[in-house]
Amino acid sequence: MRIHRDGYRHQFHLSRRAVLCGFTGLVRHSPFPGSNQIGFSFGLMPVFLDNDVRFLTLLQRYLMQILERPVALVRRRSQRETVEMLLSGQLDAAWISDLAYVQYQNRLTVLAVPLFRNQPLYQSYVIVNEASAARTFDDIRGTQHAFSDPDTMAGYLMTRWLLALQQETPAGFLRHFFFTYGDRNTIRAVATGLAESGTVDGYVWEVMKNREPDLVDRTRIVFRSEPLGFAPIAMLEALHELPAEQALRMAFLGMKLYPLGPEILSNLALDGFTTPSPGLYANTAEKWRVLGSLE
Repeated sequence: MRIHRDGYRHQFHLSRRAVLCGFTGLVRHSPFPGSNQIGFSFGLMPVFLDNDVRFLTLLQRYLMQILERPVALVRRRSQRETVEMLLSGQLDAAWISDLAYVQYQNRLTVLAVPLFRNQPLYQSYVIVNEASAARTFDDIRGTQHAFSDPDTMAGYLMTRWLLALQQETPAGFLRHFFFTYGDRNTIRAVATGLAESGTVDGYVWEVMKNREPDLVDRTRIVFRSEPLGFAPIAMLEALHELPAEQALRMAFLGMKLYPLGPEILSNLALDGFTTPSPGLYANTAEKWRVLGSLE
């Protein structure tokens, strides 16, 4: 496949309406007019920091350029919905949580892993409102707590694991808890007082602290997990030998080199993508195993 570094192979003129339709529906079998190319569907998890149409258009155009075919970006409210679509073959590939990969690694292959602060790692944070008297994880006992997503390590299972070690459960330890289905939503809930404490992806908290300090400075971290493997780009193992797999892998691993790539990385506050090292997801896998043995 030839990539032209001085411009795009094709020019795409997408209206706002067309872009939005592409993000909410699948166009896997919808080639460009007059083309015999089959479309490619790519799932995005709700952790994304920048949800505006401009950024999504940028990412869509970039993937179209590298894959040389129409691309649909598919967003769903929860991680579970995205993973179920990937496993059922409704998505060609997806950006999924580290927990989802660990749970289904016998069926999935990782194409690339993001680099945040030059490491393929993130942490889970437990946060409280800045005015809270809480200083440690144990101090959030009896609070109203916001979790991000029940199918993520960063936004839920880390806190469940900490409580399980104390033979506690969220229902017994917390006064009340709810799910926001987005780390930005959890941070906002804690900052505004809708929740007294919350469990979030530390990557999102750190980037939002830089971009929205007035909001994030109204929260405070009371617990940081050990480093965990960052959420990977994955596809079904059964499909990984197809030509599109190699092109998608190149699209992420070579993102710094191609037009639009550096701008996408800047939007995501990432340094690039890399291949996973052995044991990258060992911490996540061990916590999931421990939780399973305690239930």
